[in-house]
Amino acid sequence: MAKNKDTSGKGGSTIALNKRARHEYHIDKRYECGIALQGWEVKALRAGRINFGDSYAIIKGREIYLFGTSIPPLISASTHVVADDRRTRKLLLNRREIDELIGAVERKGYTLVPTALYWKQNRVKLELGLARGKKEHDKREAEKERDWNREKQRIMHARNA
Repeated sequence: MAKNKDTSGKGGSTIALNKRARHEYHIDKRYECGIALQGWEVKALRAGRINFGDSYAIIKGREIYLFGTSIPPLISASTHVVADDRRTRKLLLNRREIDELIGAVERKGYTLVPTALYWKQNRVKLELGLARGKKEHDKREAEKERDWNREKQRIMHARNA
C-alpha cells in the first residue's frame, strides 16, 4: 500500500521542539533555514536522535552556524566515517536574511536560538528564532498565565458537561 504524500507544501512532521527556548526567551521573529548535514546525521534524525536544548546559532564571517547541537550516531553508522555528534553545522539562509540577522545580533543584542527541527519535502529545516532573554519575573508571569488558562479550561469544561 502506498503512503499518502503531503502535497500542501507546508511543514511536514516535526523532529524536535526546543521548549526551553520558549521558556527562556521572548522570540520576536522566526526564520526557516536549511541545515548542512552529513548522511549519518540524517539517518539519526529519522530515528529521532537529537538534543538541542543548549544550542544556539553563532555568526562567523558572513555565515551563520548552529553550535551545541548533539546528534548521536546510530550504532549501525558506517565504520569509515568518524562521527562527531557535537560538530558545528552551517545554516542555509538567503544573503538578505543573514544580513538582517547579523544586524539584529550585533546592533540590538539579540540571540539566535533554534526553536524547532522538522521535515519539509524530504529536507531537514530548522526554525531559528530571533530572541531576547526573559527576566525572572517574566518567566513567573508567563507561568501564572499558563496556569490560569489551564484552570479556565477546566472550569468551562466542568460547566458544559
